[in-house]
Amino acid sequence: MTSNLQIARQTETVFRTENLDIYYGNFKAVRDVNIEIPKNAITAFIGPSGCGKSTVIRCFNRLNDLISSFHINGKIYYHDQDLYAPDTDPVEVRRQIGMVFQKPNPFPKTIYDNIAFGPRLLGFKGDMDELVERSLKQAALWDDVKDKLKAMGTDLSGGQQQRLCIARAIAVQPDVILMDEPCSALDPISTLKVEDLLQELKENYTIVIVTHNMQQASRASDFTAFFNVQANEKGQQTGYIVEYDRTEVIFQNPQQEATKEYVSGRFG
Repeated sequence: MTSNLQIARQTETVFRTENLDIYYGNFKAVRDVNIEIPKNAITAFIGPSGCGKSTVIRCFNRLNDLISSFHINGKIYYHDQDLYAPDTDPVEVRRQIGMVFQKPNPFPKTIYDNIAFGPRLLGFKGDMDELVERSLKQAALWDDVKDKLKAMGTDLSGGQQQRLCIARAIAVQPDVILMDEPCSALDPISTLKVEDLLQELKENYTIVIVTHNMQQASRASDFTAFFNVQANEKGQQTGYIVEYDRTEVIFQNPQQEATKEYVSGRFG
């Protein structure tokens, strides 16, 4: 694997993994992940199905904790704090590190209550109307919905629903937004709107996005990690990082032959 440890030195590091292995029971799903994710940048994870992209980002906000057989070896640091230390509160981790999923999943509530739900749960004492408006503006959705905040979030179009989910993630004022294939269920126009939105959001947030869309990764991200997969004699697949660098290097001058073949469409 290409060393990536110097890539993000010019900026603050948000996530850092050291020799990370991810297991489900005795099965090693991902091995030897050493990566640094820089602040206020968009980092894309690309690679074929089953290579562990989603598994890794779900470690970053401890969503994999919900799977009983899950465990890790190695370390994941968030602003130099061990994310899996015994005294680390997973609930606070998930407040700081938000997640937007593949399929838009608005709550069966009004647009307003979708945004207000998280802050209320966390005991927000400020001006809720202002917070809702600011979150929707940051998600480039305010102009579409400002006159129908009492309408159901589920009545919006697919692209609008996904931006509502982004606004909902923003409303609890996270530090990081993780996105797992956020555009795979969207049409091309909605996809481009989300990509444009990401460029605005990275001014205030660190973003990690999993995508199968090579064009999206090359257009929207600052850094790209290419994951591949290796099968054992039982046919079990273990993911690993082949190469991690600035996006223009990965797509225009990759150092590894497997990366070159993947980004050019010759496999995957």
